[in-house]
Amino acid sequence: MTTAYQPSQLQQERIAYRRRQTVLSAVVAAASTAVIGVLAAVAITGAPGWARVRRSFLDPAIALDALPDILHGLWLNVQLLFFCAIGALLVGLAIALLRTLRAPVFFPLRALAALYTYLLRGAPLLIVLYLLTFGVPGLRLKGTPPLLVLGGLALVIVYAAYLAEVFRAGIESVHPSQRAAARSLGLTYRQTMRHVVLPQAIRRVTPPMLNDLVALQKDVGLISLAGPIDAIRAAQIQTAETYNYTPYVVAGVLFVLLAIPLIAVTDWVTLRSARRQSAEAAL
Repeated sequence: MTTAYQPSQLQQERIAYRRRQTVLSAVVAAASTAVIGVLAAVAITGAPGWARVRRSFLDPAIALDALPDILHGLWLNVQLLFFCAIGALLVGLAIALLRTLRAPVFFPLRALAALYTYLLRGAPLLIVLYLLTFGVPGLRLKGTPPLLVLGGLALVIVYAAYLAEVFRAGIESVHPSQRAAARSLGLTYRQTMRHVVLPQAIRRVTPPMLNDLVALQKDVGLISLAGPIDAIRAAQIQTAETYNYTPYVVAGVLFVLLAIPLIAVTDWVTLRSARRQSAEAAL
């Protein structure tokens, strides 16, 4: 009959020491945060213009009145984020695959894909948004999409350029010997990319890819410049009616709350990836 494992006295002392250090670190962190928070609150509320800033940016009554319209506009931002994220991921992956084609016959496609990433990564998103939402309708072509679709297209093509480079870095990080091994087993180029290269590449680039999606979550608010009434445009309308900037603060808080889950997932995935790499390096 085997007995249960019992740690030695030295091991028990080490565990107890680590627990004490963890508790001490938590207490020190909480105390320092509280002190800094109190000092910041005293400095802000003690400023000579604090009363005027509070009336202009932190009016509770105006915030409650503006909240329903801003929430309604935020739903448009959420829908736009969903479809633009899917579109940017698909287009970015397609561009990355084009840039990794090695056969000489595909040189024109590689050149076009490289030109796309160079131009769209260097072009300001605001300029692209204006060109598509104001320039395209100005052509007066039949079947021109609505401004919301054109604005979403601007977000997709710009962020697809960033994601294409992220995907390409992941694809090229897979060692060539794995491609050679897959081809030697009889897999075609498409099967090798699908079953061997892409699964590893996507797993490796998930943290930076999620960071780009967090940035996209904020930039969907730029759609208000084209006219659609999203959260930012609703806040602007409320501000114009009340001559008070509190609705902008409400919209900003809602965008932060919307980003928190995605940021938390990004941090968790990044930490998990770092631990996996550390474990692989140890082996």
